[in-house]
Amino acid sequence: MTVPMKEMAPIRLGNLEVARVEEMIWTVSPRFLCPGIPDATYEPYRDWLVPHFSTSRYWWRLSIHTFVVRTPHHTILVDTCVGNDRDRSVIPAWHRMRTDYPARLAAAGVVPEEVDYVLCTHLHADHVGWNTRLEDGRFVPTFPNARYLFHGAEWDYWKNTQEAFHAEVVADSLLPVIDAGLADLVAADHVIEDGVRLQHTPGHTPGHCSVLLGGGREEAIITGDLLHHPFQIAEPHRSSRVCRDPALAARTRREFVERYADSDTLVLGTHFAPPTAVRIASGPGTCRATF
Repeated sequence: MTVPMKEMAPIRLGNLEVARVEEMIWTVSPRFLCPGIPDATYEPYRDWLVPHFSTSRYWWRLSIHTFVVRTPHHTILVDTCVGNDRDRSVIPAWHRMRTDYPARLAAAGVVPEEVDYVLCTHLHADHVGWNTRLEDGRFVPTFPNARYLFHGAEWDYWKNTQEAFHAEVVADSLLPVIDAGLADLVAADHVIEDGVRLQHTPGHTPGHCSVLLGGGREEAIITGDLLHHPFQIAEPHRSSRVCRDPALAARTRREFVERYADSDTLVLGTHFAPPTAVRIASGPGTCRATF
């Protein structure tokens, strides 16, 4: 029997609206990010992981998407996916990719010239790609009137990287924005406006931030890569192999899960496949995602 996938409908948080614009769903072995975890580890969580977040054999369904946050004053994009036309040969699925992401943005009512802010939770390749687009053989800012917000400590860490893969990301997705004078380096607790603020969640990268939206009983938090997959809600000690400081990432994740367990806060997973928006429920010995 085929179980229909639940989509994430736009979410209202007081006077804010949050929508999801997908670039791709990537079904991949969990060993790509978390090697060494036996399949049996996932079995206790099967009833809520399968089929939305994992296949029946526990391959992860990872979504790469942008959150579009609309306030009474601004249109804000949180993370801009992988992007087209990039040299990403280290990850073949992303190499010279061609998707209809711009058309999907347009279908969601996003006009590039009308975007006010582009906020990157961190500066990995799959969070900054559509910062720019290829035009006449060079990469130029996709959102020409936006302010691009990077956590200052994050940019300081990556700007002089000697790692070839990340240097390509800096060259095609970050420097064109910096050179155009569109980037603002902000603090870890930066407030864009009332109801939209950063929350420092380090470990995956030094300056990694999540994004807290709304407040009180109408609150949500965009995770970034604090959580790659809902499985990490149940086992927050599982850091990915691409975390710069795995121990710190695990500690930050445990604190996050404890803070939001059994609360009204919606957790908007930056790589969570639909339904994407979950809450954290505590249980005997572990937590789970509910939706």
